Amino acid sequence: MSTAILTGLPVPGSQLGPELRSLGFDVRSAQRPEDLPGLLAEVPPGERVALVDPSFVGHTHALRLALTDPRFPAAAVTGALAVQAEARPALARTLADLAGPAAPAGAVAVDAPATATGALTDRVAAALADGGVAVHRPELGSLVATVPAGPEAAFAARKAVDAVDDEAVRLRTAVKSRDGFFTTFCISPYSRYLARWCARRGLTPNQVTTASLLTALIAAGCAATGTRGGFVAAGALLLFSFVLDCTDGQLARYSLQYSTLGAWLDATFDRAKEYAYYAGLALGAARGGDDVWALALGAMVLQTCRHVVDFSFNEAHVVGTDATANTSPTAALSGRLDSVGWTVWVRRMIVLPIGERWAMIAVLTAVTTPRTVFYVLLIGCAFAATYTTAGRVLRSLSRRATRTDRAAQALAELADSGPLAEVFAKVAPIRKGAWTAPVLALLGAAAVVGAALTQDLDGPYVVVGAALYAVFAGAAVSRPLKGALDWLVPPFFRAAEYGTVLALAARSEVNGALPAAFGLVAAVAYHHYDTVYRIKGGSGAPPRWLVRLTGGHEGRTLVVAVLAAALATRGTDLTLALTALAVALALLVVVESIRFWVSSGAPAVHDEGETA
Repeated sequence: MSTAILTGLPVPGSQLGPELRSLGFDVRSAQRPEDLPGLLAEVPPGERVALVDPSFVGHTHALRLALTDPRFPAAAVTGALAVQAEARPALARTLADLAGPAAPAGAVAVDAPATATGALTDRVAAALADGGVAVHRPELGSLVATVPAGPEAAFAARKAVDAVDDEAVRLRTAVKSRDGFFTTFCISPYSRYLARWCARRGLTPNQVTTASLLTALIAAGCAATGTRGGFVAAGALLLFSFVLDCTDGQLARYSLQYSTLGAWLDATFDRAKEYAYYAGLALGAARGGDDVWALALGAMVLQTCRHVVDFSFNEAHVVGTDATANTSPTAALSGRLDSVGWTVWVRRMIVLPIGERWAMIAVLTAVTTPRTVFYVLLIGCAFAATYTTAGRVLRSLSRRATRTDRAAQALAELADSGPLAEVFAKVAPIRKGAWTAPVLALLGAAAVVGAALTQDLDGPYVVVGAALYAVFAGAAVSRPLKGALDWLVPPFFRAAEYGTVLALAARSEVNGALPAAFGLVAAVAYHHYDTVYRIKGGSGAPPRWLVRLTGGHEGRTLVVAVLAAALATRGTDLTLALTALAVALALLVVVESIRFWVSSGAPAVHDEGETA
């Protein structure tokens, strides 16, 4: 249990104590302010501790935001401060410094009059921040959090509290501020109430996330039946799975339940659900005599490449950290369009975010055929990818920016270069220009994908193309990726690897090769998504031993090319080899991923993921 320490005697008639207990705190009171260091020392070192001014007046949700959010080492609002275990030593030092007679010059003793110096908790929070502790200050909006200086101020504060519906604010802020049209107007108006229903029954976001996954898997199973009734049920269940997918994030924000396990589940299950559904559609089509595995794999490849474009661009353009503010004409035009209400929704819809995409898939599944679903999905996603990538290229070319080592490192980690690329990067480093890295990556991708699409599989040229790809890939990352368009390097690598697997499996015409290739790409895509979310969580990429053991993108591409050349004419041997490779890679990356995300060192965040 967490502990809240009132920095003085409770105010008669105040409901502060019951409110803190309702938030899960054991409440203690300091008889005198100088007793605070001793009370703090009595709390077990691994527990969260809150300091709250006994005269605090405000909304319960304001206290909840400041005192219960696990993502920050310290957080504060006026009159209340909470620190996690990692910031406890700094809090102890700060209280000792402020309480002792040998306080540093300019420090204010803890027993100084609050009316003259501000609430003690606020002074402690300021001292922590000055000492290097990152003190989060949540945006309260219309919520009230204050320490009134006298009876009149207290009366006015209580009146302001009564004027704002605390629960309405809590429900409204449980919904993401930036979401797609379908989610905003068709899901969130009622899913927020489902989130509150779950919170009141003690359900956790992880349980709702798991329920969403199971619902989507059942939907995929219904689609795999290949019957019209199965397709209708699949579409309905997919929509319900999306409702639950929105609910888990809203529940996390509503109840501030963030965890390392939740970050991992939320980061991976969306992709698992969507790609499992693609497989279900392909199985259902096969029952009706239609082979759409190539389309299903193509949809997965395109969607994954779209995501890596998003991730790479964002890593290369973090304003205030990795680049200067975007003052390009393209960005200015985008800003003007965002100021016009209807254009905002149109732009959010045409990029086919997950809400619009899943709604489209669900409706088309119910009323058409799997082939039609994939045709429309591929066309829509291709248009969305062209639109977003073109805009980002224009922004990058017209933007004056200087990327730091952190941005270059993130792009290098997203590249997923293996031992072969490392060797070629050292053997033949090249002089970098603004276009060098993406051009080299594109040339390498064209060489291997072109060979896979046009050359005889049992001849040497597909393997030669894969070898050239490894050389170009190494050259592309031989210098730090700080160029204006270097964020395109990871997407080119993803397109090359996935596209090669798709092309070779499709052209082999070996029974079962495409489903096996689907599994292989799914395993590799999981590894790449895992890399993305580790970087976003601030923990860096997976360990280098894992990247080297999995071969890197260029090593895996070369292995698949060799397997295709050696086994494409030997019955189902290629299918067996691709299946074995997929299973081996899945075991490696998933086991290491689970180890990381359930460890104490993983970031306690709730990833917002793709715009719903």
